[in-house]
Amino acid sequence: MARIAGIAGMTTPEEESLVSTMLDKSAHRGTHHRKTINSPGIIMQAGWNEVESQPIPRSLMDQAVWDGLSVPIPSSASLAAQKTPFALAAMTADGLLLARDRIGVKPLYYGPCSVGMAFASEVKSLLPATRQIHELPTGKMLLAGRTINIHYEPSIQILPHEDVANTANGLRLRLEQAIARCVQQDEMGSWLSGGLDSSAIAALARPFVRRFHSFVSGVDGAEDLIYGRQMAEYLGTEHHELKVTQTDMLDALPDVIYHLESFDALLVRSSVTNYLTAKMASNYVESVFSGEGGDELFAGYEYIKSLPEDQIQGELLEIIHRLHNTALQRVDRCSQAHGLTAFIPFLDPDVLDYALAIPVRYKLFRDTQPPVEKWILRKAVEDVLPASVLWRPKSKFWQGAGVVDLMEQYAEQNISDADFKRERNLSNGWKLNSKEEFMYFRIFLDHFGELENLDWMGRTKGAPVT
Repeated sequence: MARIAGIAGMTTPEEESLVSTMLDKSAHRGTHHRKTINSPGIIMQAGWNEVESQPIPRSLMDQAVWDGLSVPIPSSASLAAQKTPFALAAMTADGLLLARDRIGVKPLYYGPCSVGMAFASEVKSLLPATRQIHELPTGKMLLAGRTINIHYEPSIQILPHEDVANTANGLRLRLEQAIARCVQQDEMGSWLSGGLDSSAIAALARPFVRRFHSFVSGVDGAEDLIYGRQMAEYLGTEHHELKVTQTDMLDALPDVIYHLESFDALLVRSSVTNYLTAKMASNYVESVFSGEGGDELFAGYEYIKSLPEDQIQGELLEIIHRLHNTALQRVDRCSQAHGLTAFIPFLDPDVLDYALAIPVRYKLFRDTQPPVEKWILRKAVEDVLPASVLWRPKSKFWQGAGVVDLMEQYAEQNISDADFKRERNLSNGWKLNSKEEFMYFRIFLDHFGELENLDWMGRTKGAPVT
Protein backbone atom coordinates (compact mmCIF):
# COMPACT_ATOMS: atom_id res chain seq x y z
CA MET A 1 0.00 0.00 0.00
CA ALA A 2 1.27 3.46 -0.79
CA ARG A 3 -1.01 5.96 0.96
CA ILE A 4 -2.81 5.80 4.27
CA ALA A 5 -4.94 8.14 6.36
CA GLY A 6 -7.20 7.84 9.36
CA ILE A 7 -8.74 9.28 12.51
CA ALA A 8 -8.91 7.67 15.94
CA GLY A 9 -11.58 9.03 18.26
CA MET A 10 -15.07 8.97 16.76
CA THR A 11 -16.54 7.08 13.82
CA THR A 12 -19.43 9.20 12.60
CA PRO A 13 -20.27 9.61 8.91
CA GLU A 14 -18.65 13.06 9.10
CA GLU A 15 -15.32 11.54 10.19
CA GLU A 16 -15.46 8.92 7.44
CA SER A 17 -16.03 11.66 4.89
CA LEU A 18 -13.12 13.63 6.35
CA VAL A 19 -10.80 10.62 6.12
CA SER A 20 -11.81 10.16 2.48
CA THR A 21 -10.90 13.79 1.85
CA MET A 22 -7.56 13.29 3.58
CA LEU A 23 -6.75 10.22 1.50
CA ASP A 24 -7.77 11.96 -1.71
CA LYS A 25 -5.10 14.61 -1.05
CA SER A 26 -2.48 11.92 -1.73
CA ALA A 27 -4.27 10.16 -4.58
CA HIS A 28 -1.07 10.38 -6.62
CA ARG A 29 0.48 7.70 -4.36
CA GLY A 30 -1.79 4.93 -5.61
CA THR A 31 -5.17 4.61 -7.32
CA HIS A 32 -5.52 0.98 -8.45
CA HIS A 33 -6.95 -0.25 -5.13
CA ARG A 34 -8.64 1.34 -2.11
CA LYS A 35 -10.02 0.06 1.18
CA THR A 36 -11.76 1.42 4.28
CA ILE A 37 -11.72 0.09 7.85
CA ASN A 38 -14.54 1.50 9.97
CA SER A 39 -14.55 0.14 13.49
CA PRO A 40 -15.67 1.59 16.84
CA GLY A 41 -13.30 4.43 17.63
CA ILE A 42 -11.26 4.44 14.42
CA ILE A 43 -11.62 4.99 10.69
CA MET A 44 -8.69 4.15 8.37
CA GLN A 45 -8.31 4.14 4.62
CA ALA A 46 -5.57 3.10 2.21
CA GLY A 47 -4.90 3.24 -1.51
CA TRP A 48 -2.21 1.48 -3.53
CA ASN A 49 -1.01 0.50 -6.97
CA GLU A 50 -0.59 -2.95 -8.45
CA VAL A 51 3.16 -3.09 -7.79
CA GLU A 52 2.48 -3.10 -4.04
CA SER A 53 -0.25 -5.74 -4.13
CA GLN A 54 0.40 -9.00 -2.32
CA PRO A 55 -1.55 -11.74 -0.54
CA ILE A 56 -2.70 -10.40 2.84
CA PRO A 57 -4.04 -12.36 5.84
CA ARG A 58 -7.74 -11.56 6.22
CA SER A 59 -7.39 -10.63 9.91
CA LEU A 60 -4.66 -8.11 9.09
CA MET A 61 -6.59 -6.72 6.12
CA ASP A 62 -9.40 -5.81 8.54
CA GLN A 63 -7.02 -4.49 11.21
CA ALA A 64 -4.34 -2.37 9.56
CA VAL A 65 -3.29 -0.06 6.74
CA TRP A 66 0.30 0.48 5.69
CA ASP A 67 2.70 1.86 3.13
CA GLY A 68 5.30 -0.62 1.95
CA LEU A 69 6.02 -3.61 -0.24
CA SER A 70 5.73 -6.32 2.44
CA VAL A 71 2.99 -6.85 5.00
CA PRO A 72 4.14 -5.48 8.40
CA ILE A 73 2.85 -7.49 11.38
CA PRO A 74 1.86 -5.08 14.18
CA SER A 75 4.16 -6.32 16.95
CA SER A 76 7.47 -4.82 18.02
CA ALA A 77 9.41 -8.06 17.40
CA SER A 78 7.99 -8.54 13.90
CA LEU A 79 8.50 -4.90 12.95
CA ALA A 80 12.11 -4.98 14.17
CA ALA A 81 12.77 -7.92 11.84
CA GLN A 82 11.05 -6.36 8.81
CA LYS A 83 13.38 -6.36 5.80
CA THR A 84 11.54 -3.80 3.69
CA PRO A 85 10.53 -0.20 4.59
CA PHE A 86 7.10 0.43 6.08
CA ALA A 87 4.74 2.92 7.69
CA LEU A 88 1.95 1.22 9.62
CA ALA A 89 -1.32 2.10 11.34
CA ALA A 90 -3.14 -0.72 13.12
CA MET A 91 -5.96 -1.30 15.58
CA THR A 92 -4.84 -3.09 18.74
CA ALA A 93 -6.38 -3.94 22.10
CA ASP A 94 -4.59 -0.87 23.48
CA GLY A 95 -5.81 1.47 20.75
CA LEU A 96 -4.25 2.91 17.60
CA LEU A 97 -0.68 1.82 16.85
CA LEU A 98 1.51 3.85 14.49
CA ALA A 99 4.96 2.58 13.47
CA ARG A 100 7.71 3.45 11.01
CA ASP A 101 10.80 1.76 9.63
CA ARG A 102 14.28 2.21 11.06
CA ILE A 103 15.61 4.82 8.61
CA GLY A 104 12.35 6.49 7.64
CA VAL A 105 12.15 5.49 4.00
CA LYS A 106 8.35 5.55 4.28
CA PRO A 107 6.73 8.75 5.64
CA LEU A 108 4.13 9.00 8.40
CA TYR A 109 2.71 12.07 10.15
CA TYR A 110 0.15 12.55 12.90
CA GLY A 111 -1.51 15.27 14.96
CA PRO A 112 -4.37 16.02 17.34
CA CYS A 113 -7.75 16.80 15.79
CA SER A 114 -11.17 17.78 17.12
CA VAL A 115 -12.23 14.19 17.88
CA GLY A 116 -8.92 12.54 18.74
CA MET A 117 -5.86 11.95 16.57
CA ALA A 118 -5.36 11.97 12.82
CA PHE A 119 -2.56 10.38 10.77
CA ALA A 120 -1.54 10.31 7.12
CA SER A 121 1.28 9.55 4.70
CA GLU A 122 1.80 13.20 3.77
CA VAL A 123 1.41 16.56 5.48
CA LYS A 124 -1.08 17.79 2.88
CA SER A 125 -3.35 14.88 3.79
CA LEU A 126 -3.34 15.84 7.46
CA LEU A 127 -4.23 19.49 6.95
CA PRO A 128 -7.98 18.92 6.45
CA ALA A 129 -8.05 17.47 9.99
CA THR A 130 -5.32 19.38 11.88
CA ARG A 131 -2.61 22.00 11.47
CA GLN A 132 -0.59 20.62 14.37
CA ILE A 133 1.77 18.36 12.44
CA HIS A 134 4.23 15.88 13.91
CA GLU A 135 6.50 13.44 12.11
CA LEU A 136 6.52 9.94 13.59
CA PRO A 137 10.15 9.33 14.61
CA THR A 138 12.03 6.72 12.63
CA GLY A 139 12.29 3.25 14.14
CA LYS A 140 9.55 4.07 16.64
CA MET A 141 6.05 2.89 17.51
CA LEU A 142 3.39 5.18 18.98
CA LEU A 143 0.82 3.35 21.10
CA ALA A 144 -1.60 4.72 23.71
CA GLY A 145 0.31 7.99 23.86
CA ARG A 146 3.68 6.29 24.42
CA THR A 147 6.59 6.29 21.99
CA ILE A 148 8.28 2.88 21.98
CA ASN A 149 11.55 1.87 20.32
CA ILE A 150 11.22 -0.78 17.63
CA HIS A 151 14.87 -0.62 16.66
CA TYR A 152 17.68 -0.16 19.11
CA GLU A 153 20.78 1.03 17.28
CA PRO A 154 23.22 -1.81 17.87
CA SER A 155 26.68 -1.18 19.16
CA ILE A 156 28.63 -1.36 15.93
CA GLN A 157 31.11 -4.21 15.81
CA ILE A 158 33.71 -3.27 13.23
CA LEU A 159 34.58 -6.20 10.99
CA PRO A 160 37.79 -8.02 11.88
CA HIS A 161 40.88 -7.43 9.79
CA GLU A 162 39.63 -9.36 6.80
CA ASP A 163 41.24 -8.76 3.45
CA VAL A 164 39.66 -6.31 1.04
CA ALA A 165 38.29 -9.04 -1.24
CA ASN A 166 36.28 -10.70 1.54
CA THR A 167 34.86 -7.39 2.71
CA ALA A 168 33.91 -6.37 -0.83
CA ASN A 169 32.36 -9.76 -1.53
CA GLY A 170 30.27 -9.56 1.63
CA LEU A 171 28.97 -6.15 0.57
CA ARG A 172 28.25 -7.36 -2.98
CA LEU A 173 26.27 -10.36 -1.73
CA ARG A 174 24.08 -8.25 0.55
CA LEU A 175 23.41 -5.69 -2.17
CA GLU A 176 22.33 -8.42 -4.58
CA GLN A 177 20.04 -9.92 -1.94
CA ALA A 178 18.52 -6.50 -1.23
CA ILE A 179 17.87 -5.93 -4.93
CA ALA A 180 16.30 -9.37 -5.32
CA ARG A 181 13.84 -8.53 -2.52
CA CYS A 182 12.65 -5.52 -4.54
CA VAL A 183 12.04 -7.25 -7.86
CA GLN A 184 8.29 -7.70 -8.26
CA GLN A 185 7.89 -7.39 -12.03
CA ASP A 186 9.78 -8.36 -15.18
CA GLU A 187 9.77 -4.73 -16.35
CA MET A 188 11.34 -2.16 -14.04
CA GLY A 189 13.59 0.86 -14.23
CA SER A 190 16.40 2.72 -12.54
CA TRP A 191 17.39 6.33 -12.15
CA LEU A 192 20.78 6.40 -13.87
CA SER A 193 22.90 9.54 -13.63
CA GLY A 194 26.07 7.64 -14.48
CA GLY A 195 27.45 8.30 -10.99
CA LEU A 196 28.86 5.46 -8.93
CA ASP A 197 25.80 4.85 -6.74
CA SER A 198 23.07 4.77 -9.37
CA SER A 199 25.33 2.86 -11.77
CA ALA A 200 26.22 0.22 -9.17
CA ILE A 201 22.58 -0.43 -8.32
CA ALA A 202 21.51 -0.50 -11.98
CA ALA A 203 24.34 -2.88 -12.91
CA LEU A 204 23.54 -5.28 -10.06
CA ALA A 205 19.79 -5.12 -10.77
CA ARG A 206 20.11 -5.65 -14.53
CA PRO A 207 20.34 -9.49 -14.43
CA PHE A 208 17.17 -9.71 -12.31
CA VAL A 209 14.91 -7.79 -14.71
CA ARG A 210 13.99 -8.92 -18.20
CA ARG A 211 13.10 -5.49 -19.57
CA PHE A 212 15.13 -2.80 -17.88
CA HIS A 213 14.65 0.95 -18.41
CA SER A 214 16.96 3.75 -17.29
CA PHE A 215 16.17 7.43 -16.80
CA VAL A 216 18.15 10.66 -16.49
CA SER A 217 17.54 14.37 -16.85
CA GLY A 218 19.65 17.50 -16.92
CA VAL A 219 20.33 20.69 -18.79
CA ASP A 220 21.85 20.38 -22.23
CA GLY A 221 25.49 19.24 -21.92
CA ALA A 222 25.18 18.18 -18.26
CA GLU A 223 27.54 15.46 -17.01
CA ASP A 224 24.65 13.23 -15.94
CA LEU A 225 23.31 13.06 -19.49
CA ILE A 226 26.70 12.06 -20.85
CA TYR A 227 27.62 9.48 -18.20
CA GLY A 228 24.06 8.16 -17.93
CA ARG A 229 23.98 7.49 -21.66
CA GLN A 230 27.36 5.78 -21.50
CA MET A 231 26.26 3.54 -18.63
CA ALA A 232 22.95 2.70 -20.32
CA GLU A 233 24.77 1.56 -23.44
CA TYR A 234 27.11 -0.54 -21.31
CA LEU A 235 24.19 -2.27 -19.54
CA GLY A 236 21.93 -2.53 -22.57
CA THR A 237 18.98 -0.72 -20.98
CA GLU A 238 16.11 1.03 -22.71
CA HIS A 239 17.38 4.50 -21.97
CA HIS A 240 15.32 7.68 -21.66
CA GLU A 241 16.76 11.20 -21.43
CA LEU A 242 15.05 14.45 -20.59
CA LYS A 243 16.80 17.74 -21.38
CA VAL A 244 15.44 20.54 -19.22
CA THR A 245 15.71 24.31 -19.34
CA GLN A 246 15.45 26.95 -16.66
CA THR A 247 11.91 27.61 -17.88
CA ASP A 248 11.02 23.91 -17.43
CA MET A 249 12.34 23.97 -13.87
CA LEU A 250 10.60 27.20 -12.94
CA ASP A 251 7.32 25.92 -14.40
CA ALA A 252 7.65 22.76 -12.31
CA LEU A 253 8.54 24.54 -9.05
CA PRO A 254 4.99 24.97 -7.67
CA ASP A 255 4.24 21.28 -8.20
CA VAL A 256 7.62 20.21 -6.84
CA ILE A 257 7.17 22.18 -3.61
CA TYR A 258 3.56 21.02 -3.23
CA HIS A 259 4.62 17.38 -3.40
CA LEU A 260 7.91 17.80 -1.54
CA GLU A 261 6.31 19.74 1.34
CA SER A 262 9.51 21.66 2.01
CA PHE A 263 11.18 24.96 1.20
CA ASP A 264 14.72 23.89 2.18
CA ALA A 265 16.79 25.39 -0.64
CA LEU A 266 19.18 22.51 -1.32
CA LEU A 267 16.43 19.92 -1.00
CA VAL A 268 14.13 21.74 -3.43
CA ARG A 269 17.00 22.38 -5.84
CA SER A 270 17.88 18.68 -5.94
CA SER A 271 14.22 17.69 -6.27
CA VAL A 272 13.36 19.59 -9.44
CA THR A 273 15.16 17.33 -11.90
CA ASN A 274 14.34 14.28 -9.74
CA TYR A 275 10.64 15.19 -10.04
CA LEU A 276 10.86 15.66 -13.81
CA THR A 277 12.77 12.39 -14.20
CA ALA A 278 10.15 10.52 -12.18
CA LYS A 279 7.39 12.04 -14.31
CA MET A 280 9.12 10.72 -17.42
CA ALA A 281 9.73 7.30 -15.82
CA SER A 282 6.06 6.89 -14.87
CA ASN A 283 5.22 6.69 -18.56
CA TYR A 284 7.19 3.45 -18.87
CA VAL A 285 7.37 1.59 -15.53
CA GLU A 286 5.68 1.34 -12.14
CA SER A 287 8.86 1.06 -10.07
CA VAL A 288 12.48 2.22 -10.18
CA PHE A 289 15.71 1.61 -8.31
CA SER A 290 17.48 4.52 -6.63
CA GLY A 291 21.11 4.82 -5.56
CA GLU A 292 20.22 6.97 -2.54
CA GLY A 293 22.17 6.21 0.63
CA GLY A 294 25.52 5.34 -0.92
CA ASP A 295 27.19 8.62 0.08
CA GLU A 296 26.05 8.30 3.69
CA LEU A 297 27.16 4.68 4.06
CA PHE A 298 30.51 4.96 2.30
CA ALA A 299 31.78 8.49 3.10
CA GLY A 300 30.96 9.97 -0.29
CA TYR A 301 30.82 13.64 0.62
CA GLU A 302 33.82 15.87 -0.02
CA TYR A 303 33.80 17.51 3.44
CA ILE A 304 34.29 14.13 5.12
CA LYS A 305 37.82 14.01 3.71
CA SER A 306 38.77 16.86 6.04
CA LEU A 307 37.62 15.03 9.19
CA PRO A 308 39.96 13.05 11.45
CA GLU A 309 39.47 9.33 10.87
CA ASP A 310 38.17 8.74 14.40
CA GLN A 311 35.30 11.20 13.77
CA ILE A 312 34.10 9.81 10.46
CA GLN A 313 32.04 6.89 11.80
CA GLY A 314 30.04 9.18 14.07
CA GLU A 315 29.50 11.65 11.24
CA LEU A 316 28.19 8.89 8.96
CA LEU A 317 25.71 7.76 11.61
CA GLU A 318 24.49 11.32 12.06
CA ILE A 319 23.88 11.96 8.37
CA ILE A 320 22.19 8.57 7.96
CA HIS A 321 19.73 9.52 10.69
CA ARG A 322 19.04 12.87 8.97
CA LEU A 323 17.92 11.21 5.73
CA HIS A 324 14.28 10.65 6.71
CA ASN A 325 13.14 14.25 6.17
CA THR A 326 15.71 15.33 3.61
CA ALA A 327 17.01 13.05 0.84
CA LEU A 328 14.55 10.23 1.51
CA GLN A 329 11.70 12.72 1.48
CA ARG A 330 12.89 13.82 -1.96
CA VAL A 331 12.99 10.24 -3.26
CA ASP A 332 9.56 9.41 -1.83
CA ARG A 333 7.71 12.56 -2.86
CA CYS A 334 9.24 12.91 -6.32
CA SER A 335 8.48 9.30 -7.22
CA GLN A 336 5.08 9.01 -5.54
CA ALA A 337 3.94 12.30 -7.10
CA HIS A 338 3.63 10.25 -10.27
CA GLY A 339 2.48 6.95 -8.72
CA LEU A 340 5.98 5.53 -9.01
CA THR A 341 7.52 3.25 -6.36
CA ALA A 342 11.24 3.82 -5.68
CA PHE A 343 13.36 1.06 -4.15
CA ILE A 344 16.54 1.93 -2.22
CA PRO A 345 18.79 -1.16 -1.86
CA PHE A 346 21.61 0.68 -0.06
CA LEU A 347 19.28 1.17 2.92
CA ASP A 348 18.17 -2.45 3.16
CA PRO A 349 18.71 -3.49 6.82
CA ASP A 350 21.27 -6.18 5.96
CA VAL A 351 23.25 -3.83 3.72
CA LEU A 352 23.03 -1.05 6.30
CA ASP A 353 24.30 -3.16 9.20
CA TYR A 354 27.13 -4.63 7.15
CA ALA A 355 28.18 -1.26 5.72
CA LEU A 356 28.27 0.35 9.17
CA ALA A 357 30.63 -2.41 10.31
CA ILE A 358 33.13 -1.86 7.48
CA PRO A 359 36.24 -0.05 8.75
CA VAL A 360 36.41 3.63 7.83
CA ARG A 361 39.79 3.14 6.15
CA TYR A 362 38.03 0.98 3.52
CA LYS A 363 35.43 3.68 2.86
CA LEU A 364 37.74 6.68 2.62
CA PHE A 365 40.95 5.21 1.24
CA ARG A 366 43.85 7.49 2.15
CA ASP A 367 46.68 5.37 0.74
CA THR A 368 46.34 7.37 -2.47
CA GLN A 369 46.32 11.11 -3.05
CA PRO A 370 43.81 12.51 -3.25
CA PRO A 371 41.89 10.11 -0.94
CA VAL A 372 39.26 7.97 -2.68
CA GLU A 373 35.73 8.09 -1.25
CA LYS A 374 33.47 5.01 -1.36
CA TRP A 375 36.53 2.89 -2.10
CA ILE A 376 35.13 -0.42 -0.80
CA LEU A 377 31.94 0.05 -2.85
CA ARG A 378 34.06 0.59 -5.94
CA LYS A 379 35.93 -2.64 -5.18
CA ALA A 380 32.63 -4.51 -4.71
CA VAL A 381 31.36 -3.58 -8.18
CA GLU A 382 34.58 -3.18 -10.16
CA ASP A 383 33.71 -6.12 -12.43
CA VAL A 384 30.33 -4.70 -13.51
CA LEU A 385 31.17 -1.04 -14.23
CA PRO A 386 33.35 0.59 -16.87
CA ALA A 387 36.42 2.33 -15.46
CA SER A 388 35.18 5.78 -16.50
CA VAL A 389 32.14 5.36 -14.24
CA LEU A 390 33.79 3.28 -11.53
CA TRP A 391 36.27 6.07 -10.76
CA ARG A 392 34.06 9.07 -11.59
CA PRO A 393 34.32 11.72 -8.81
CA LYS A 394 31.26 12.50 -6.73
CA SER A 395 28.88 15.23 -8.00
CA LYS A 396 25.98 16.61 -5.98
CA PHE A 397 22.58 15.75 -7.42
CA TRP A 398 21.91 19.22 -8.83
CA GLN A 399 25.50 19.71 -10.02
CA GLY A 400 25.56 16.61 -12.20
CA ALA A 401 22.25 17.64 -13.71
CA GLY A 402 23.60 21.12 -14.42
CA VAL A 403 21.19 22.95 -12.10
CA VAL A 404 23.76 24.42 -9.71
CA ASP A 405 23.43 28.12 -10.58
CA LEU A 406 20.15 28.46 -12.47
CA MET A 407 17.73 28.63 -9.54
CA GLU A 408 20.02 30.72 -7.36
CA GLN A 409 20.57 33.27 -10.13
CA TYR A 410 16.86 33.54 -10.87
CA ALA A 411 16.08 34.23 -7.19
CA GLU A 412 18.82 36.86 -6.97
CA GLN A 413 17.39 38.65 -9.98
CA ASN A 414 13.73 38.53 -8.88
CA ILE A 415 13.74 39.05 -5.12
CA SER A 416 14.68 42.45 -3.74
CA ASP A 417 17.15 42.92 -0.90
CA ALA A 418 14.46 44.82 1.03
CA ASP A 419 11.87 42.01 0.78
CA PHE A 420 14.42 39.40 1.77
CA LYS A 421 15.65 41.37 4.78
CA ARG A 422 12.11 42.12 5.95
CA GLU A 423 10.70 38.60 5.63
CA ARG A 424 13.59 36.14 6.08
CA ASN A 425 12.93 35.66 9.84
CA LEU A 426 10.05 33.20 10.37
CA SER A 427 7.65 33.19 13.31
CA ASN A 428 9.03 29.88 14.63
CA GLY A 429 12.53 31.31 14.98
CA TRP A 430 13.99 29.94 11.75
CA LYS A 431 15.95 32.20 9.42
CA LEU A 432 15.77 31.67 5.67
CA ASN A 433 19.27 31.05 4.37
CA SER A 434 19.10 32.73 0.98
CA LYS A 435 16.92 34.49 -1.55
CA GLU A 436 16.55 31.14 -3.29
CA GLU A 437 15.08 29.65 -0.12
CA PHE A 438 12.85 32.71 0.32
CA MET A 439 11.51 32.15 -3.20
CA TYR A 440 10.66 28.55 -2.29
CA PHE A 441 9.11 29.63 1.02
CA ARG A 442 6.69 31.96 -0.75
CA ILE A 443 5.49 29.07 -2.93
CA PHE A 444 5.19 26.86 0.15
CA LEU A 445 2.97 29.49 1.82
CA ASP A 446 0.73 29.64 -1.25
CA HIS A 447 0.13 25.90 -0.95
CA PHE A 448 -0.07 25.31 2.80
CA GLY A 449 -0.43 28.66 4.54
CA GLU A 450 1.59 29.52 7.63
CA LEU A 451 2.15 26.61 10.00
CA GLU A 452 3.20 27.37 13.56
CA ASN A 453 5.11 24.13 14.00
CA LEU A 454 7.68 23.16 11.35
CA ASP A 455 9.66 20.71 13.47
CA TRP A 456 8.68 17.92 11.08
CA MET A 457 10.54 19.62 8.20
CA GLY A 458 14.17 18.71 7.58
CA ARG A 459 16.95 21.24 7.05
CA THR A 460 20.00 20.32 4.98
CA LYS A 461 23.14 20.23 7.07
CA GLY A 462 25.75 22.80 6.06
CA ALA A 463 23.49 24.77 3.73
CA PRO A 464 25.16 28.05 2.68
CA VAL A 465 23.85 31.26 4.27
CA THR A 466 23.83 34.63 2.48
